[in-house]
Amino acid sequence: MPVNLTRNAIAAINGGDVNSKPLVQVMDIKLIGSNQQRYRLLLSDSEATQQAMLATQLNDRVRTGQVKKGSVVQLIDYICSTVQNRRIIVVLNMQTIIPECEMIGNPKMLTDSDSATPRTLPNSELEQSVRVSNNNSSVQVPVNNQQSFRPTIQPPYQPPPNYKRHGPIMKNEAPARIIPIAALNPYQGRWAIKARVTSKGDLRRYNNARGDGKVFSFDLLDSDGGEIRVTCFNAVVDRFYDVIEVGKVYLISKGSLKPAQKNFNHLKNEWEIFLEANSTVELCPNEDGSIPRQQFSFRPISEVENAENNTILDVIGIVITVNPSVPIMRKNGMETQRRILNLKDTSGKSVELTLWGEFCNKEGQLLQEMLDSGSYPVLAVKAGKVNDFSGKSIGTISSTQLFINPDFQEAHGLREWFDREGRNVASVSISKEIMPGGKQNEIRKTVSQIKDEGLGRSSKPDWVTVRGTVVFIKTDTFCYTACPLMIGDKQCNKKVTPSGNARWLCDRCNQEFEECDYRYLLQVQIQDQTGLTWVTAFQESGEEIMGCSAKELYLLKYESQDDIRFGEIIRSRLFHQYLFRLKIKEEMYGDEQRVKSTIIKADKVNYSSESRYLLDSISKFLRMKRKL
Repeated sequence: MPVNLTRNAIAAINGGDVNSKPLVQVMDIKLIGSNQQRYRLLLSDSEATQQAMLATQLNDRVRTGQVKKGSVVQLIDYICSTVQNRRIIVVLNMQTIIPECEMIGNPKMLTDSDSATPRTLPNSELEQSVRVSNNNSSVQVPVNNQQSFRPTIQPPYQPPPNYKRHGPIMKNEAPARIIPIAALNPYQGRWAIKARVTSKGDLRRYNNARGDGKVFSFDLLDSDGGEIRVTCFNAVVDRFYDVIEVGKVYLISKGSLKPAQKNFNHLKNEWEIFLEANSTVELCPNEDGSIPRQQFSFRPISEVENAENNTILDVIGIVITVNPSVPIMRKNGMETQRRILNLKDTSGKSVELTLWGEFCNKEGQLLQEMLDSGSYPVLAVKAGKVNDFSGKSIGTISSTQLFINPDFQEAHGLREWFDREGRNVASVSISKEIMPGGKQNEIRKTVSQIKDEGLGRSSKPDWVTVRGTVVFIKTDTFCYTACPLMIGDKQCNKKVTPSGNARWLCDRCNQEFEECDYRYLLQVQIQDQTGLTWVTAFQESGEEIMGCSAKELYLLKYESQDDIRFGEIIRSRLFHQYLFRLKIKEEMYGDEQRVKSTIIKADKVNYSSESRYLLDSISKFLRMKRKL
């Protein structure tokens, strides 16, 4: 396929052209960067060459071979910037015209003098022919018979009316030109971006060696698909926190760019914007339909299985189960809510999604009601965090966004698949019961194996999963009164005793208080097909088994003295089957060593997934038997 490169295109772009959409050839490609990979290109118009940087959203063009050394491409969106005193073309969008082609012309590196005064070609030179080779064949084609991409030089900036007739314009008084987010770099003097707020973080307070402070961040998306995070500190927070609204479009300028902290920033951009005292944030009153409301990069659930721990990603699936919300005590002593649900997609896999905090009461409660009514909603998860503690699961973080039955193509396709066949298609969970400290073939154990294999008698605890049924609960001491005071960032939780005058005393804290906490200390007997054993359940696992707080049960028995209702609650919790995740460790009781089993987590058995587990175990057994 013969094609003509756009003559004088490199000089024109250096002179300010952003509209001519020229045809150029890729002379070389080099991968650079360690934290965020980017590709540097050497572009040619057959006469001159220029270094160019490929926007990160176009990296797949190189990885898939659409763009390679020798490719002829048409630049769609681009801009020329000065980086470390060098002119660099930033390619934001392009189209491959010829994937493979021999080198055209004998171009030379563009010099500053060439770019300062772009040369205009005479008509006679435009009619000359250019030899182009493709697939080892070359043809001579007159230029005037081909589509001509004549570069147009962007006119110099003209100030808007409100700057006219006001005398001389001071330096930098005119508004900065709006550029794409992908073209931002720390070496630009003046810039402005127009983008939509897709996410807004909570206002957080901190304390360090320099004193107290506050911070919040928000994420931006522009019409070219570029994303970047914006962060505000202290006085800047007061200016912009109430101004920023998710979904609104803003014009932002006069901020500083710094390297993105990838431990906290999942966006595909190597920079972050930090707003300062002179920064401007202006709301665009008219809706800009060219800027999408959100941008997703969905990964099939089957790929999540191979994702690294703490990876931030987007997934979409059908909600097939939703568990009740339960209170959880964090390591810092603060209580929060947790709700677990399961997603499945067309990849044949399902994954556990853990909702934390307000997600449990808002989206989690709505999903629970939808499933209870017989509906299986589509859920899109933006910025979920991969966890490999129990197989592979996904959890919400502060920047996570949930979209229930969203109106876009991926959601409609998933809904059609589920209604057509997916409802009856079995899926394999990637959220397996893998416990730390145990080998792969020792994940599941029976009750008898705990004793027979001497679990818990080594220097380190054993972590196993047992499928068992609650058959007895001790009721004489099912909870204890705990200290509610905070020691640093953790709650004391030590046992307290009455000190008289309706007050409680903590020997550890040496303080008295009117109200105490009530925490579970359940002694539970569980049984499976091989035997019985005693296990201990503390606060979180106790609430999972009992379905109510320790305080409610304590007040019912000791304050209301309603033994009948108390007995009904205890009996209602018997003969329920759970997957118990146990920590087994030998401990000293007086002069005697005893093996203690503690429930770390108690999940009600999902009979669908449990059946799949058993079928898989049978298949593995038969395969081993055939080998023998």
